[in-house]
Amino acid sequence: MNPTPPPPSPVVPRILDLRALLAKKSHFLLGPRQTGKTFAIRHSLQDARVYDLLDSSVYLALSRNPGRLAEEVSAKDRVVVIDEIQRLPDLLNEVHRLIEERGIRFLLTGSSARKLRSGGVNLLGGRARTKYLHPFNRKELGPLFNLERALARGLLPPIYFSEDPRQDLEAYAGTYLQQEVIAEGATRNAPAFSRFLRVAALSNGTIVNFTNVANDAQVPRTTVYEYFEILKDTLLLYELPAWGKSKKRKPLASSKYYFFDVGVVAALQGREFRPGTPEYGEALETFLMHELICYRDYESGEPLAYWRSTSGFEIDFILGDHTAVELKAKANIGPNDLKALRALAEERVLKRLFCVCFEPRPRRMEGISILPLPHFLDALWSGEYR
Repeated sequence: MNPTPPPPSPVVPRILDLRALLAKKSHFLLGPRQTGKTFAIRHSLQDARVYDLLDSSVYLALSRNPGRLAEEVSAKDRVVVIDEIQRLPDLLNEVHRLIEERGIRFLLTGSSARKLRSGGVNLLGGRARTKYLHPFNRKELGPLFNLERALARGLLPPIYFSEDPRQDLEAYAGTYLQQEVIAEGATRNAPAFSRFLRVAALSNGTIVNFTNVANDAQVPRTTVYEYFEILKDTLLLYELPAWGKSKKRKPLASSKYYFFDVGVVAALQGREFRPGTPEYGEALETFLMHELICYRDYESGEPLAYWRSTSGFEIDFILGDHTAVELKAKANIGPNDLKALRALAEERVLKRLFCVCFEPRPRRMEGISILPLPHFLDALWSGEYR
């Protein structure tokens, strides 16, 4: 008797409207694997000609003769998609020519910016803009969103709806990530990179001590710097810069680093994020970082930072130069929880000071807004914090 197949995953509309983007200009669409680039193309650009460079026959044909692209594209092809363009950067010369001579709009997808940044690669001289596709966010999922589910398995589309999320996450965070990096030609030392990856995950959401990471991963300090750059280039890691506009209290200048998905962090660390533990607060912070990154890249375009003074006050997120957000994974906020926000309020620079938490209703204390997490996210995505 054949087992019953799992039900199909629901179709979740994405915020990025690919057809609307391409109506204006060609675009690079970058994002880690399994964020849904191919799925979005199939549902938004059904009439586009698509070249998948993960298909060996397509890759070999175009690598042997990039001019074949111009030979195959006809007058009726107004939109052309090249999937995983970083596998064949030389093809961008042909893309450039077809944009100029025939006015074709290209969508050029990739899971890495590393090879596209290497010397001599034609980045189309402003003829294509860059957009990023991230895992699901709360606005996209709507009624399908569940915070505990998101913190337990992350927001990568196939894993959020998976029948066996733990196994899928282990496969993604283990073999896949290492192979992805090695396929980029960035490193050939898989054991060293595997050790580093776990240590880096344990540094998620922190100011990284590169010497300690090097010691724990048993690799040179210079290699640790290189590996962090690889994670950023392959879009697996975000760098959150320090906000340096406070005057009364001297700010730190070091960045913090967050992995792109909380489920991947859990798998790399080899643990679950249970409520009431410090790790749960870290997971919640990583989730909120993801929401803010999505909002920045899809809607506002404003910079995102964090603030920490040399005297030890710290605020999780600064939106633009107008809003401070301190996150607390608790349901009862007291005066001690607002110390850093009060210290930042003395600067008289920011318009809004928020403590985002699990309290059931909004309130104000000492001029600081205390907001339940759903209230904050609803207002964020509605554009109130600009």
